Amino acid sequence: MDFSALTFTQKLSQVEARSLSIEFAILVACVAVAWGVCRWFGRDQPKDSIWFGVRIIDGLLFPLLALLFTDLARRGVMTFQPVLVLRIAVSVFISLAVIRFFARVLRAVFPASAMARLLERTISWVVWVGAILWIVGLLPPVLAELDEITLAFGRTRVSLRTILDGALSAGLVLAIALWISSTIEKRILREAVTDLSMRKVASNAIRAFLLLIGLLFALSAVGVDLTALSVLGGALGVGLGFGLQKLAANYVSGFVILLERSIRIGDNVRVDGFEGRITDIKTRYTLVRAGNGRESIVPNESLITSRVENLSQADLKFNIQTNIIVAYDSDVAKVQAILLDATKAQARVLSDPAPVAFLLNFVPDGLEFNLNFWVSDPDKGRDNLRSAINIAILEGLRSAGITIANPQRVVRVASLPSDASPLPDAHL
Repeated sequence: MDFSALTFTQKLSQVEARSLSIEFAILVACVAVAWGVCRWFGRDQPKDSIWFGVRIIDGLLFPLLALLFTDLARRGVMTFQPVLVLRIAVSVFISLAVIRFFARVLRAVFPASAMARLLERTISWVVWVGAILWIVGLLPPVLAELDEITLAFGRTRVSLRTILDGALSAGLVLAIALWISSTIEKRILREAVTDLSMRKVASNAIRAFLLLIGLLFALSAVGVDLTALSVLGGALGVGLGFGLQKLAANYVSGFVILLERSIRIGDNVRVDGFEGRITDIKTRYTLVRAGNGRESIVPNESLITSRVENLSQADLKFNIQTNIIVAYDSDVAKVQAILLDATKAQARVLSDPAPVAFLLNFVPDGLEFNLNFWVSDPDKGRDNLRSAINIAILEGLRSAGITIANPQRVVRVASLPSDASPLPDAHL
């Protein structure tokens, strides 16, 4: 047995183990420093922050700092020993930073979108597969193979690698545009603009402008000649003139509504017989929610061209009425007192203006009273309040011995056969 060769192999193994231990220790230190910095600066940050996230480590800043410290350590360790662990860690942190960036931006811009969640998972899988291929050394040959596969678009042939690079570039630029628009909306518009409708139109306009600029930059980065878009612009103009004119009219009407502020989010309106509260104004349609929970989608063009009753424009007090008919022999003052007492027992009924009860008509069945009262929160429901007041009125009338009039009709017999017995007057 060659003991000298065995001893050399053992020493080499010990050196490699010591090198790996040093790398692991440096990596743990880099991660700890990155976590400490994020922890220190993220104490008072909002939970929806893109930089810090909900638990500090799920934001964008942590993988970026860990990547920075790990790469600096890798460059320093390379001067006196080979690097393996830190090299793998750099690729992992790059992938994690890319995933965190897209995930946090998509959640901030589209918080309740299932499509955004699907896109987030797709990006995560693609990035991790790319990181694994780079770590094992298969990424360059895979990219070279993708470069050899081409697709024909007319006379132009484009490789799969070019399409992939274009998609990644466009996705990155558009995500940055969405991030900037979201930041402007949350940090600047929320403090500078108190009106919700103006903040809505400003955020929509800024987002559309930044997405357009980002898309143009992405197409230019891929190598698409932007002058070729003039043909697309002409085709779009023809489409707007024919089939898309209603769609364009709704979009333009949405911006007009938001800019004029004739109708704002939170107003109670009546559109085409449907009454409710405006919960959101989109660029194409407006959502109107009734007190019973039903929601109507109203095209914005209808709000511009048709008659709309804005019940919140001048006064935030909403009138509710109920009618009742009692017998002719009832005490009018007592009936009015019962009606008013029934409204005063409800906390939602306003005292200014005070409820009023009128003797409205002398109908064939009896005396018709009209009760008017006002509330400031119709979004909580009006039928439930009217029902409670009607029940209280019914109980009050029964306690006072006042009867609700029954329908009465008089039947007159003009003539009878000679052999018929006379009938007394009957009231049906």
